[in-house]
Amino acid sequence: MAQTQSKLIVRAGSEVRGTQSFVQVMSAVWRRPSLLALELLWRWVFGAGALWVLARYGRQVWMTATKGTGDPARVNLDHFNLTDPMAASVRVADAMGQILPPAWHVARWLVPLLLTLWVVASTLGRVAVLRRIDPSLPAKRGTLMVLGAIRIAILTAVVILWLELLTWCGTTAITVPVMRGAEPELVLYFAMIITVTLVLFVLWAAASWVLTIAPLLAMVRNLGPGASLGAAVRIGPLRGKLIEINLVMGIVKIALVVLAMVFSATPLPFQSFTTQEFLSAWWIGVAVFYLVASDFFHVVRTAACLSLCREYEQS
Repeated sequence: MAQTQSKLIVRAGSEVRGTQSFVQVMSAVWRRPSLLALELLWRWVFGAGALWVLARYGRQVWMTATKGTGDPARVNLDHFNLTDPMAASVRVADAMGQILPPAWHVARWLVPLLLTLWVVASTLGRVAVLRRIDPSLPAKRGTLMVLGAIRIAILTAVVILWLELLTWCGTTAITVPVMRGAEPELVLYFAMIITVTLVLFVLWAAASWVLTIAPLLAMVRNLGPGASLGAAVRIGPLRGKLIEINLVMGIVKIALVVLAMVFSATPLPFQSFTTQEFLSAWWIGVAVFYLVASDFFHVVRTAACLSLCREYEQS
């Protein structure tokens, strides 16, 4: 175990860039499939339970909105036609006006519950993965739960900001021109939401390294929540490398999404020769590929950041 563990520790001196250590650790993690298996276990167990709960209460919301019939016509979603985007948007807005009240009634207690369970599950899972990488690390589960709750709170604020900016984009490019009697600026609208999304994505990737490295410092140095956040801010020479790794992870996530979209569209030119069952199986396979690849890179980022922390402590 000690020999395998040492392969995950790379030189983090000034001559080694964050991307170089990331690639080295990626190769080391690839040779230890048990790390990915452990990551998949805790993520997919939680994900399966969360999906079951969401499906159950989602059906309850749908039945409430449709007066117990389940008929899309009850919420004006019958004969939905995407070839007329303006008419489709009106139908969607009307449907959301009927669906959101019962959905909000459920979401105001279900979302906090799921987020709390996520903090607990992610803490237990990450501690297990980190101790699998380095058994000498103390299991600071309480500290990691507090740091996880802080991360969730900040990420929730970012998501709310994103939704507010999307609303502003819609008001600027669609609502205001329509009120003036002009055509809505759909091209401007999509350009604005793409720009806003990418800017927030890059800013989060560049700034969230503090929340990524704090739990690792808590375990490496045996610190509490406040002390680990302070140590993360004062990490010094590793700051640039951690930001670089976070940006690389952002690029990898975007690349995986694009790759999944390409793979999903691959059979469409041959749909006259394929069956719906084959297409469904193909799309499920693409989704599983995306989730496994995403989890693999999460393990790589965790191992790379731990490797940098260890090297920083030793130097």
